[in-house]
Amino acid sequence: MPRQLPIHERFHSFQGECCHAGRAAFFIRTYGCPVHCPWCDSAGTWHPDHKPQAINRIEALALAEEAAVARPAFVVITGGEPTIHDLTPLTEALHAIDLPVHLETSGAFPIRGQFDWITLSPKRWKLPLEQNLSRADEFKIIVDAPGAIDEYLAACPPPPGVPIWLHPEWNISTDPAILDAITARVKTSGDPFRAGWQLHKPYAADALDPRSVPEK
Repeated sequence: MPRQLPIHERFHSFQGECCHAGRAAFFIRTYGCPVHCPWCDSAGTWHPDHKPQAINRIEALALAEEAAVARPAFVVITGGEPTIHDLTPLTEALHAIDLPVHLETSGAFPIRGQFDWITLSPKRWKLPLEQNLSRADEFKIIVDAPGAIDEYLAACPPPPGVPIWLHPEWNISTDPAILDAITARVKTSGDPFRAGWQLHKPYAADALDPRSVPEK
């Protein structure tokens, strides 16, 4: 029987974050996450307040065929926490039609599947596995307090040379203390630190695809 994945949403948009920001992308967002960040911007994938009446379970080949129609620069598998699932069949199906595959993960679980780019965004509620740190092509630290940058660097240091993106937690993205902490680190330390933003949000780019689930 073909392997199915629980899918929260899939949609055509552009990548709004980090090194590939602004490039056309097809997003596949899996259901489920044991990390449970209190400010999660995709809480519909796990939070009991957003429990769906039914969860779509879709075969890897069908997901790949849907992505191919969009003709994106690459496909992003995200969540929730996508690595709680075996993503091997999906990455194989996407690579079979010559679509690069990117992963967005907390790094807290074993990564199954072959990826062309891995964005690792550590979360203090369940820190990354050491084996995943060396696989990251970029780090994305969500700065939800001025001391968060040092906290994460101490708890899970990224490998040398990997870009370290500092993103303000979106609910407090206008907080001067948060923005000043990011600005100071970039100005003081330079590379590999970079100030980040979620460009897709002011564009409302994801919502233009009706397959995208509206935020609640």
